[in-house]
Amino acid sequence: MAAPISAARLCRLAARTVSSISSRPRRTVSLPARIRYISTSTANNLQFRLDERTAHSSLDLFKKDTGVIYRILGLDPSHVQDNPERFRDWAVVFGDGKISGGRHYWEVTVKKSQEFRLGVAEALMSRDDCVGTNSSSWVFGYAQRKWFAMTSNKIVPVTLVGKPDRVGILLDYEAGLLGLVDIEKRRITHALRAQFKAPLCPAFGLWDGELLTHSGLEEPEGLK
Repeated sequence: MAAPISAARLCRLAARTVSSISSRPRRTVSLPARIRYISTSTANNLQFRLDERTAHSSLDLFKKDTGVIYRILGLDPSHVQDNPERFRDWAVVFGDGKISGGRHYWEVTVKKSQEFRLGVAEALMSRDDCVGTNSSSWVFGYAQRKWFAMTSNKIVPVTLVGKPDRVGILLDYEAGLLGLVDIEKRRITHALRAQFKAPLCPAFGLWDGELLTHSGLEEPEGLK
């Protein structure tokens, strides 16, 4: 029987030890007005790019900021522009928009990574945390050849045979639903339920390989 997934293992520190950050005070983030807002209508053709200003120094963006690649060594943090939006200790990057309502759908090519997280997080989430470890983020992840759902540092296994090349993410803000979508079968494999009370951003954690995002998509017909 495979060993259970460890929360500490899944949220590895990119360049420092966990103990080194435990003594650091948490800071909330004041985002600039230039970050755009997504319409609160029910349209599901959300379009976004990855926001370099939030990307940890171990992450590089490519393909016009729609893809992200993990560098084992990454950049020296002292060589990266310091700003309150950037993740300082965890290999996380946000999408460049805020979602304050509506039903939205996007997809992510995951075939070139073996350890990642996909989901949403409050735009003002602390940049000292990792997505999935607090009550401000909701993610689906893949590690040790297993899928899981995670929020508030609680891990729930997700039954999914193998690993598809590409998955979908469905967000229904008013209904409080975040779904992991099997694109081929057009069904929600697993759903997280929450009461969203603040603007959200697409959120990504990456500790191996690369991810490629696909936004501006229509929700598949018949998705439940």
